Amino acid sequence: MATRLLAKATPTTEPVWVRLLLFGFAIAFLALFILLPLAAVFTEALRKGFGAYVTAIVEPDALAAIQLTLLAALIAVPLNLVFGVAAAWAIAKFRFRGKGLLITLIDLPFSVSPVVAGLIYVLVFGAQGWLGPWLKENDVQVIFALPGIVLATVFVTFPFVARELIPLMQSQGTEEEEAALTLGAGGLTTFLRVTLPNIKWALLYGVILCNARAMGEFGAVSVVSGHIRGETNTIPLHVEILYNEYQFAAAFAVASILAFLALATLAIKSFIEWREERSQSEAVAVARQDAVAPAALGSLSAATVSA
Repeated sequence: MATRLLAKATPTTEPVWVRLLLFGFAIAFLALFILLPLAAVFTEALRKGFGAYVTAIVEPDALAAIQLTLLAALIAVPLNLVFGVAAAWAIAKFRFRGKGLLITLIDLPFSVSPVVAGLIYVLVFGAQGWLGPWLKENDVQVIFALPGIVLATVFVTFPFVARELIPLMQSQGTEEEEAALTLGAGGLTTFLRVTLPNIKWALLYGVILCNARAMGEFGAVSVVSGHIRGETNTIPLHVEILYNEYQFAAAFAVASILAFLALATLAIKSFIEWREERSQSEAVAVARQDAVAPAALGSLSAATVSA
């Protein structure tokens, strides 16, 4: 009786005014802290006209920054893809000592400041670092060059793919892989035919987030790049230099590239979520049909026998 009274007293939905208040607060917050700054970026970028906007983007230093950003992401993202899949596979499908430590290390970049990560690489690979003399003797430059930028980018972005895959692969279990192995499939075949189709949307989602962070990273890259204009400046670093030189229109013009990338990432993310929800809905519908069909067939058979 008490349970029934509690269930009746507890509303299933909030009052209309509460929902409207929460919705209005959420919209106002998004407009103030996200939409307004985003609109300001494009407004300031086009303040001096479209010609000045294009000139700022095609300027040699800007093009070099764009090229370096794309190159660093092109190297870092595939590395994180391989690591993320391997780490998620090991954590979700196997039992071994040190699993908790591995998960902690994967989450480490979330808790360590990117600036600290950059300083660590300088300590290890810098001219006065642990490996600095050896690198100098062999004419290998890591800090203030592309390798250092890639290392810093890999460090700050490597949790994204793994963290998207681990919960999904743990919830899926190992039954399908074990069945495939029992039927004679090899490890690679099992991964390509069984595991990969089940994680493809989460994998793509993690890659997109990883790529977005790689292109927008500032702190760690700023420490290891040396801010060499036209050589080691990525897009965020080039924006900082232009802004410090009071070239506001050019700074916002280059920053709009990152804004475009963010919007494209958001659009792709929304599309992936929509496709994933659609795939799950179709799978549920098929499962229901498979469950209903035998019952209907049994009813029909019973009716036929009775007749």
